[in-house]
Amino acid sequence: MSRKHRHEEHEEHVDESWLIPYADLLTLLLALFIVLYSMNSVDVKKFEEMSKAFSVALSTGSGILTETAIVESGDDDGKKQDEAGGVIDSKDESKENNEDKDQTAEEKAREAIMEQEQKDLEDLKKKIDAYIEKNGLTTDLETKLNLSQLMITISDNALFPPAQATVKTESRELAVAIGKMLQQYPDYEVIVSGHTDTTPISTVFFKSNWDLSSMRAIRFMDILLENKQLKPERFSAIGYGEYRPVADNKTATGKSKNRRVEVSIMHSYSNEANAQKLTVAK
Repeated sequence: MSRKHRHEEHEEHVDESWLIPYADLLTLLLALFIVLYSMNSVDVKKFEEMSKAFSVALSTGSGILTETAIVESGDDDGKKQDEAGGVIDSKDESKENNEDKDQTAEEKAREAIMEQEQKDLEDLKKKIDAYIEKNGLTTDLETKLNLSQLMITISDNALFPPAQATVKTESRELAVAIGKMLQQYPDYEVIVSGHTDTTPISTVFFKSNWDLSSMRAIRFMDILLENKQLKPERFSAIGYGEYRPVADNKTATGKSKNRRVEVSIMHSYSNEANAQKLTVAK
């Protein structure tokens, strides 16, 4: 009789192979959340390394983070990051914007003042030119206007006897007329300057051309300030002697041009670079 082989019954085992990909998926999700959390304060270099590692982990040849990006995120202090990973304080940025606006407003205000001053001095020049024309003084006076000043140049022959600093009686009217025109523009700085030629002088009253030129400027200014509508604090007098010539002192004509008094009405704001280019001569 053949023996019957008895097969031992074995317990059936549950197939748990699905746990492996499930665990991998959970690991990847955890990594994803960590990455998303860390992106709140992203480090560019670390972000690129994480992107590459994530791509390899997914094993698809290209990862979900193949394109690197930088996310600007604010925090409680109002800060954000720039493209280089540095921190930008939005408060500082706002401060800079306000400073730029203030600077722009200041520049506009300055330009408006310069335009008004230029208009004022153009009007004054026209009045003086009309006075010169009316009184036949075209050979003794001239005006020049640029972006720094309106200059009235008066020949010494029209004001003083030779080698003297006392204004001629008949010339006082000219100084008074200029003073009346200036009183309409009381807030401008006015500089009265005296000039001589190179002929030396040494008298009881004047030791040198410095003395003569300075005293002529002062005496002419004295007559201007007889007008009580003018502000003395806006006036000054200076003597240049023979050291600011406008012509060649080797000729009689040149010396005559160099002997002069100049009344300069100054801009509050001047542009010296453009002043030379935009000179308006009579």
